[in-house]
Amino acid sequence: MLRIGVMVSGGGTNLQAILDRISDGRLPGCEIVAVVASKDGVYALERARLAGIPSKVISRKSFETLEAYDEALITHMKAHNVELVVLAGFLSLLGERFTKEYQNAIINVHPSLIPSFCGKGYYGIIPHQKALEYGVKVTGATVHFVEPEYDSGPIIFQRAVNILPGDTPEILQKRVMEQAEWELLPEAIRLYSQGKLKLDGRHVKIME
Repeated sequence: MLRIGVMVSGGGTNLQAILDRISDGRLPGCEIVAVVASKDGVYALERARLAGIPSKVISRKSFETLEAYDEALITHMKAHNVELVVLAGFLSLLGERFTKEYQNAIINVHPSLIPSFCGKGYYGIIPHQKALEYGVKVTGATVHFVEPEYDSGPIIFQRAVNILPGDTPEILQKRVMEQAEWELLPEAIRLYSQGKLKLDGRHVKIME
């Protein structure tokens, strides 16, 4: 059984997508054993409660240094024997200490086709706003392994989503979630759990 720790900062729709895939049998051998939120009051914590999953708020603002924050996260994950960390709409930067501890075992989903509309400051609805402002015809989502810099690390999956006339950032955000994020993230977890993601330098080979 792959023990997963999910880190969240908002409503937890990607957390719910993972829970749904575990529930319907499409993520066999996977279990979410811990949910960590970056702040109080987010609905993702309620999703964890309803699913009977232990949750905790560990806020970056509570620690003087990034190193101290990393240590608190590591201690919590180790206490739950977490083997794979999934960033499901998690907005805080992880430090080198944490990313080294879980090297090649942290997966993130980002709402754009990296390297477009990514990096520091590009989170939540912002990538969708920028895509519309720039006038691109397609956007999408990326699932990737995590390195210390924002939205860096070897790419596992990308899926393009068309931008349509009349799109607002909110409409586009929902379409990207439905057509890309909620499908790609659980699928990446499945492949990881089955040992089918192989890193070759900066490239991820999928061994189906």
